[in-house]
Amino acid sequence: MITRKLEHQILKSLEYFPSVAILGPRQSGKTTLAKILMSKVGKEAIYLDLENPEDQSMISEPLLFFRANMDKCIFIDEIQRKPELFPILRSIIDEKREPARFVLLGSASHDLLFLSSETLTGRIVFTELTPFLLSEINAQIPMNDHWLYGGFPQPCLINDNIFRAEWFKSFFLTYVERDFRMLGLNANTDGLSRFFRMMAFENGNILNKSNLSKSLERNFSQIDDFINYFQQAFLLKVLPSWSGNLKKRLTKSPKIYLRDSGLLHYLLNIKSLNDLISHPALGNSWEGYVIEQIIREFDDEFEYYFYRTQDGTECDLVLVRSNMPFCAVEMKFTSSPSRTKSLTTAIADLETKYNYIVVPQIKQPYQLDEKIWVTDIPGFIEIIRKIS
Repeated sequence: MITRKLEHQILKSLEYFPSVAILGPRQSGKTTLAKILMSKVGKEAIYLDLENPEDQSMISEPLLFFRANMDKCIFIDEIQRKPELFPILRSIIDEKREPARFVLLGSASHDLLFLSSETLTGRIVFTELTPFLLSEINAQIPMNDHWLYGGFPQPCLINDNIFRAEWFKSFFLTYVERDFRMLGLNANTDGLSRFFRMMAFENGNILNKSNLSKSLERNFSQIDDFINYFQQAFLLKVLPSWSGNLKKRLTKSPKIYLRDSGLLHYLLNIKSLNDLISHPALGNSWEGYVIEQIIREFDDEFEYYFYRTQDGTECDLVLVRSNMPFCAVEMKFTSSPSRTKSLTTAIADLETKYNYIVVPQIKQPYQLDEKIWVTDIPGFIEIIRKIS
């Protein structure tokens, strides 16, 4: 059993808040986590799956059902299927304001976030359950396998490449052919599928809406809709450019990444580590993988940007706190990284005290020069925990 990082945080929130929302992509383990939490919330719990007709019928009269179970913690899975429940939940919570009344699970949607934030303000804590993080799997799965196959539990844990390919195929088709209308996007399915496949080839690049618009024969507004949908589905990460240095001419467009490396590699037809190492996407894949692990590990402890000037000076990731660059991070898929002029200039521009190059594996962190350290992902996380 893999212990999820979010488990302790949710249980702590349930000590104080009437409701907690666990949001995230399908198949990221929300239901499994909910079943674990049910035995730890300190009161009798009920689980309802709104994709199950029998469970739906149980709350055909939600006020009656909720009032009859006032003393229980009610887990409601796929809550976005019934957004009309949110005003009722607010009323029921206010009738008996106590912790651990509801745990709401959702496969991410604009409507879900909007309605719940409007109607349950002060009554709910939002959390995001990602696919497995490297820090969660520890030594159970090698880092290279986690990077290659991604963190979704089934393809991560089941060692069968035929199964993995079928799983990703089914997962992808489910999102673009069944769920997209439920998640609030008015878009053509074919265009959505083609767009996301294009994103796999653009992974780690500067977002160029003009090229995408021409290739897809869509206007900028529709491109924005596509990007927003996949962000709401937790499948795309849009990383903004740091704009705090007013003395430099900076790149303003964001970078875009597929959040799960396994899904990226499936769309690029990368089936083995050797395929990945010889693929032109290697560097950007490693960069995106490391960025996702760092951001998900530290969440809102920092704001996250990349840095790039018009003359080509760049840094892959900048951790910002209180509007000041805290740490500069470069990702290199090599065992012997070297200092580059670009990174050195970026560090001087950003004036960061802490600067790191993250490589796949290393015995222990070491200093490359007086300003730059080399480490791997676990080492970087440990260091930042200590200094922040």
